[in-house]
Amino acid sequence: MKSIYIFAFSLIVTFALSSCETVIDADLDTGPSQLSVDAWITDQPGEQRIRLTQTAPYLQNGPAIPATGARVGLRDSKGRIFEFTDPDNDGYYTWKPASTKDTLGRIGERYEFGVEFGGQQYVSVSRMNRVPAIDSIIFREERITPVSEERGFQAEYYAKDLPGATDFYRVRYFRNGQLQNRPSDLILLFDAGFSGGSDTDGLMFIRPLRQAINPERFYARNDTVKVEVQSITPEAFYFFIELQGQITNGGLFATPPANVPTNIVNVNPKGKAATGFFVASAVRSRTVRVVSENIRR
Repeated sequence: MKSIYIFAFSLIVTFALSSCETVIDADLDTGPSQLSVDAWITDQPGEQRIRLTQTAPYLQNGPAIPATGARVGLRDSKGRIFEFTDPDNDGYYTWKPASTKDTLGRIGERYEFGVEFGGQQYVSVSRMNRVPAIDSIIFREERITPVSEERGFQAEYYAKDLPGATDFYRVRYFRNGQLQNRPSDLILLFDAGFSGGSDTDGLMFIRPLRQAINPERFYARNDTVKVEVQSITPEAFYFFIELQGQITNGGLFATPPANVPTNIVNVNPKGKAATGFFVASAVRSRTVRVVSENIRR
């Protein structure tokens, strides 16, 4: 008798839920297209590149539309001018140095970024801050999972925060030349830790952040691993925090999606707004292979 009641109750619940189902075809307002800026300049020698695209409706899954025909330039605090051009007409604007050893970015310099596009003028400012070197990268052989017999190599890098001031960093890593780009691979540091809640000025980067350079499956012997530490501004640090929140925003308690704050400003307060960010970043990197001399027990 108890089984009959349970079966009957499940039928009633199923019928109630299915009868309340309503299909809604939402006609969403696409809104005007906006300029989207991906401008990341460094102190590394060689070509520098800035990407300009146009925003698309939220539900459109196609590739981003290039923003072509723009004028793009930089000016540093010493008055040097750097013009970026788009020779392939694909939205990638490049600056090429006179020699392979010449660099655009210099630590301590302040950079003014300007774009003219679609009859609008946009500006932004960023300072290139200091960055520490990576001392070493090591590997330890571990089980892929605690119950697995399969083994791989877990990486750990060592770098020390520069003392005497508050610093912000972003860490990227590459496996066999391939940038690892999951949401969890956005590695951000406030001095040597996660945030300013503890005094980590001048300390070795904390271990969870040193070990954050591991893909879903551990490295194999003879893999090549490259790690970059990039200096960023406080504004860029909080931009990436917001970006990470939007990327991972999902599930039952997800909040409505929204544009992440930008440092790209229209000189006309009543003009079209832009999205994206401009960052001047000093970069230090180290590349190693998973070979015996780099493996620790």
